[in-house]
Amino acid sequence: MQKFSKINSVFLFLLLLILPATSCNDNNTIIPYVYVNFYIDLNNPEYYDLNAIGNSVHVTGGVKGIIIYRKSIDEYLAFDRTCTYDPNHEWGKVVLDENMSSAMDTVCGSEFSFMLDGAAVGGPAAFPLQQYNVLYDESNNLLYISN
Repeated sequence: MQKFSKINSVFLFLLLLILPATSCNDNNTIIPYVYVNFYIDLNNPEYYDLNAIGNSVHVTGGVKGIIIYRKSIDEYLAFDRTCTYDPNHEWGKVVLDENMSSAMDTVCGSEFSFMLDGAAVGGPAAFPLQQYNVLYDESNNLLYISN
């Protein structure tokens, strides 16, 4: 009986060592890291579309550009335009769908929902879009985007 509990102890120890290696990967490991730290003034006519909920704009930054989406009255989301299915593909770029609440990769056809925080909802991509932090400064009408 004592031999059996030693085997169980060794098995449990090995299992505890292996589990962290097989846990879910953070999406940050899929898209190459690019430093992002800028603000946009929502009073600027260039960002006028962000005055309405459900609208979005493209800005430079990130790996292949960033989509900024207004989800609600005081919530904005920012996503890299790099598809998580094949981030190294030179030609693919995530573009807005006609309904503006989702985006699609131009090469593989993966679809991502802004209402589900960039989750992959169609096509071969299994991971959500790379999301950046967005801080809304309501008093100055500014958005701060960073990683």
